[in-house]
Amino acid sequence: MANSSSIPHFLLLPLPGTRQLQLLHFCLFLAIYLAALLGNGLIISTIASDHHLHTPMYFFLLNLALLDLGAISTTVPKSLANSLRNTRDISYAGCAAQVFLLLFWLAAEFSLLTTMSYDRYVAICRPLHYETLLGSRVCVHLAAAAWACGLLTALLHTANTFSLPLCQGNAVEQFFCEIPQILKLSCSTSYLREFGLLLVTDFAAFVCFILIMLSYVQIFRAVLRIPSQQGRHKAFATCLPHLVVVSLFLTTGFFAYLKPPSISSPSLDLVVSVLYSVVPPAVNPLIYSLRNQELKAALSKLIPGWFQKQ
Repeated sequence: MANSSSIPHFLLLPLPGTRQLQLLHFCLFLAIYLAALLGNGLIISTIASDHHLHTPMYFFLLNLALLDLGAISTTVPKSLANSLRNTRDISYAGCAAQVFLLLFWLAAEFSLLTTMSYDRYVAICRPLHYETLLGSRVCVHLAAAAWACGLLTALLHTANTFSLPLCQGNAVEQFFCEIPQILKLSCSTSYLREFGLLLVTDFAAFVCFILIMLSYVQIFRAVLRIPSQQGRHKAFATCLPHLVVVSLFLTTGFFAYLKPPSISSPSLDLVVSVLYSVVPPAVNPLIYSLRNQELKAALSKLIPGWFQKQ
């Protein structure tokens, strides 16, 4: 039985099809990546530079943009580089780093999304207590807790996964290093320990999802009592996109990490992984800024400033 440390590198899943189709996939991934960099970068710059946006909601949105940049930058650049060089290689250390960083960003992001739902609940259901319940110190502590949850999750899963003996080759059937695909390479029953840890983590994520849903039940009850149709529309426009992002993120993540091996296939695994690791970082800037008049106004003031400096 070969130890995992004896594997010098892993082989990632190549983009399917002919060379022309692979280049088309490359261009699509590159466009999504550049859109994520631009969108999240603009959100970070706009919120950081406009003091009118230094509120709890935008503070959490800034943290979300940072996490999205980290998540998509962990997987897509390596895939793009491999496509250009027509190779599949990733070093053992690089694979471990991908697993650690992706889990760190995604776990922290879901914890932050839970916090953001609480922020919206307080803002809509208890507006008179908003500044008391979500002062600057509380917001910093909540954001730090989200980042700490991501760090703890990543440390536990990475250490557990890469301590397993791997003797089923080194081909990872995914365009990045993903724990379920690495577990397939293990021939030891020790992988059940990591599977159990995944169950515990997913249960914690499910509890967070229940808290998010409870927050939105209260939010929607409060919104329906707003006499102004314009006020109801504004509240729904703020909250519904958040709920859509959370649902997509959670359901695809659950499916990727807990699906039975019998329904696993390279094409299905690829689509699911793109939906939870690539799509949210690219669409979050649009969802959170497209209907947000304050952010759009601040961005319109920021961009002309850039052009004047040029």
